Amino acid sequence: MHRRLTLAGAAAVVGCSALIASGLANADTDDASAPDSLKGAFADAASTYDVPRDVLASLAYTESRFVQHDGPSQDNGYGLMHLESNADNHNLERASRLTDHSVDELQSDATANIDGAAAVLRKLADRSGLDGSDRSDLAQWYVPLAKYARGQTKYGAKLEADAVFDNVRNGFTHRADGERLSVAAHDVRPERGAYAGLRTAADGVQTQSDDYPAALWVPASSSNYSAGRSSAISAVVIHVTQGSYAGTISWFQNPEAQVSAHYVVRSSDGEITQMVREADTAWHARDGNSYAVGIEHEGYVDDPAWFTDVMYRSSAALTANIADDNGIPKDREHIVGHSEVPGNDHTDPGANWDWDLYMSYVTGGEEPDPEEGVPFTTWGSGVNVRADATTQSDVVGSLSGPTNVRVLCQKEGENVSSGGYSGAWWSKLKDQGGFIANIFVDHPDNKLPNVPLC
Repeated sequence: MHRRLTLAGAAAVVGCSALIASGLANADTDDASAPDSLKGAFADAASTYDVPRDVLASLAYTESRFVQHDGPSQDNGYGLMHLESNADNHNLERASRLTDHSVDELQSDATANIDGAAAVLRKLADRSGLDGSDRSDLAQWYVPLAKYARGQTKYGAKLEADAVFDNVRNGFTHRADGERLSVAAHDVRPERGAYAGLRTAADGVQTQSDDYPAALWVPASSSNYSAGRSSAISAVVIHVTQGSYAGTISWFQNPEAQVSAHYVVRSSDGEITQMVREADTAWHARDGNSYAVGIEHEGYVDDPAWFTDVMYRSSAALTANIADDNGIPKDREHIVGHSEVPGNDHTDPGANWDWDLYMSYVTGGEEPDPEEGVPFTTWGSGVNVRADATTQSDVVGSLSGPTNVRVLCQKEGENVSSGGYSGAWWSKLKDQGGFIANIFVDHPDNKLPNVPLC
């Protein structure tokens, strides 16, 4: 099995000279000493501020999957460490004061962003009373992480810290900008301090939604929506959060946000949180607010890795339920993207959202047409498409970078290795007319799920 890979700026790392010679993919580096290395940036920041490297990396993975996105998130957070600048969280400005980085540099440069976040976390650790021995104990970093989130409510801050510690405990391997970044699984029980008494779904305690019992109920601030509706529900609007699941929930609880959606869906497992009753008017789509139910999906429009199959399926079941309850036709005239609602200037859910797959789930959960293939995304640059499942077969095409593909079928072929990953399964691509090794498909399993054998 190989682990999930990231998409942004990824380039294939070929592990042996034979594969380089065969032209399986272009080579890159995982060297932490290379210029602008993310590994090096995390190591340097951890050393400078005495913050555990795995805490920093897990925070970045939770917030951005290590992608330094252009522009701010929904709650005005910047960079792969999500340095916020809003009415209740001034981590961006605080990072600038604590380092020699300007605000502009912290917003745009990944290395500066990591350095700034480490400086803020160290300051929060000092204020939480962590001494030298405490700082070496991963469990002690829960409270500084919750304070880093600085949600309007403790619930939002705890949700964010829980998400980071889930990644600390479970570990992960991810590829970003040609580097493989890993955190080993840690057997750690976080010291939650003042947050210990606050119960969330992660603690096995939850309040279910009345509108959709499969969802959790966490109310948005009453300052962020209107009671009642002026029109009957006749549409569902699909959004992308431009941020994390926990951060979005926290933001909708902030009375300064002046924005909300009815539901938020998590990428990793499809968990749904309802924040506004369907009978009330969430503020999510301007002219569409009065007649639409809004569903936010964790992720970023420019990174399809967030749009997991489990999230598609979970959201589609919710949308189908809303449609059935309100007599809404299950078609693209009534189930629309934020960008398609009149009076809006947003672009979500964007070109990476797979409408065909999503609507196939909404209209009955049936699988997509086998002749159309199953959608996946590749990673790496210069990945050769071959006539058969071997590096000895003819090259029939090439994927210049991360690509959305349709996989018709898969079969076992030559065992290949790249960047520490290996496997013998190959996928036949519909549009490219040939095979690529499944190690270049962005999925944790080498044998892909829901894909027939060739």
